[in-house]
Amino acid sequence: MRVLRSVRALSDAMDRMHSGMKGDMDMNATDLAALRMLIMREQLGRSVSPREIADHLRISTASTTKLLDRLVDSGHVMRRPHPTDRRGRIVVLTDESRKAFFRTFGTHLRAMRLVATDYADGDLAVISQFLDEVSGALDPTH
Repeated sequence: MRVLRSVRALSDAMDRMHSGMKGDMDMNATDLAALRMLIMREQLGRSVSPREIADHLRISTASTTKLLDRLVDSGHVMRRPHPTDRRGRIVVLTDESRKAFFRTFGTHLRAMRLVATDYADGDLAVISQFLDEVSGALDPTH
């Protein structure tokens, strides 16, 4: 039960952090979730299509279009031609949005990294596996 309480505490802390970030960045939860997705995919060197955003957020393509229009209008993202599919589009972060995200999230990220330094690589591998499996149990499409 202790580990399940810890997972719940982590979930609550993440909710509070994201709530603060929404206010700091002046956007709603779905917009922030889209930016988080774009940041994570960018760090993996992967481009993101509007369809992938819709699938990730589990929203319709019409809602995705409205979301992207808001993020483009606010200067957070740009739509670009797909590098290999002439008919396709990708969504990329603007430099200012990336800076704002890390300005807002950077303190939290540094704090999480500091906690991780107290653990051996093997321990972190087990923790990562556990968290991935919990995520999969809660969201099988994860």
